[in-house]
Amino acid sequence: MSEFISQLASLLADDQVVIGSVASDDFHGDECLTVEGVVPLAVVFPHDTNDVAAILKLANSEGVPVTARGAGTGLSGAAVPASGGIVICFDRMNQILEIDTENHVAVVQPGVRLNELDAATSEHNLVYPVYPGEYSASLGGNVSTNAGGMRAVKYGVTRHQVLGLEAVLPSGEIIRTGGKFVKASTGYDLTQLLVGSEGTLALVTEATLKLYPRPQHQSTVLAPFETLIGVTSAVPRIIDSGLNPLILEYIDIMTMSATHSFTGLELGIPQVIKDSALAYLVVSMENIDPDRLEQDTSAIAELLHNLGAVDVYVLPSTSAAQLIDAREKAFWMAKANGANDVIDIVVPRAQIPEFMDRVGELANEYEAWIAGCGHAGDGNVHLGIFQSDDAKRNRLLKELFAAGMELGGAISAEHGIGQAKKRFFNDLEDPIKIDLMRRIKSAFDPNGILNPDVLFD
Repeated sequence: MSEFISQLASLLADDQVVIGSVASDDFHGDECLTVEGVVPLAVVFPHDTNDVAAILKLANSEGVPVTARGAGTGLSGAAVPASGGIVICFDRMNQILEIDTENHVAVVQPGVRLNELDAATSEHNLVYPVYPGEYSASLGGNVSTNAGGMRAVKYGVTRHQVLGLEAVLPSGEIIRTGGKFVKASTGYDLTQLLVGSEGTLALVTEATLKLYPRPQHQSTVLAPFETLIGVTSAVPRIIDSGLNPLILEYIDIMTMSATHSFTGLELGIPQVIKDSALAYLVVSMENIDPDRLEQDTSAIAELLHNLGAVDVYVLPSTSAAQLIDAREKAFWMAKANGANDVIDIVVPRAQIPEFMDRVGELANEYEAWIAGCGHAGDGNVHLGIFQSDDAKRNRLLKELFAAGMELGGAISAEHGIGQAKKRFFNDLEDPIKIDLMRRIKSAFDPNGILNPDVLFD
């Protein structure tokens, strides 16, 4: 290994290679609650694509595992390095290479943070619409996990925004996929294959992203309901209305109470309403025209009232921003309150009530406390799991994932499988699909150096 480190150092400048034992603890893993961190052999900081190619070519020839790292905000253990492996950190590949206002695209390196891209696009009255809840997350990490977030109900997730990629194969070969166009029918779509592959096939060194005109005006409506089924039954009707909400979120009573305790946020809801509400629906709207926004907000409020909301509140802009921010930081809230795990199952949105009934049954069976919120518009349910007994919690998780899949859903909507969920993924997913994925992995990475502990053993 010392010889490998010497070879690595010969390819790069002195400050680009840090021995793992002296590197910051941050490089031992990500924000996953259930996967222990690992001290890497070394942390490497490439400056450009050629650096990445040289690093991978050497690692591949020596059989040294490689884990890519963006901002480390992931929740599935995909950034935990393999024992004896290196971490490639993209912090120094953090340039916005181009904002093309004619084609409405941004070309970025993987280390660019969401908040940095948002600041740059705002100068052109454009927006990159994917906000997965942590604005310090990197674009490379978002591409690797197919990040989603609350705005997916209107704009979709990361894969809907990625038009093209530059990526480096484990061999050190560099490929380009897609480009500044929105459609192509020219062979296999390698762009979409790489999106969401969690660093197991190739390392993304550049992404071409779709941009949209930036609406300047927003409003948020909060609607308490007596039951969760009231919330989920309202969602299809809101989508049918053609009002095209930006955000469509549900928050259960436990999560709303925790939000108040964690942030001190007061929304002006009378106690009598709080006492009768078991779930809340948050609907945000946006428009370039303030008058049209006001009309749409009134229409949404009236529709929610007709759909059975206990009451309807159009929140002041400050309160709305605080509520959305608190909802986006639900993970940190769960972590601060001692959650043992946080998962992100997805089911068809009409099946959310049935799934949540099963969640309640399993919580009782396994003596667990489970708090929930999620993207009601696309069926993505986020659950904070409070059960400290590892054996009980693992059995509970397997049954929760199985229940979601039985309803036509999937184990993860946006956090990814990583190391945290791979045993459930391999146990519950169709073995024919698993075998096909393994063969795809082998075609890209025959020596198995890229994130070898992620998705599969």
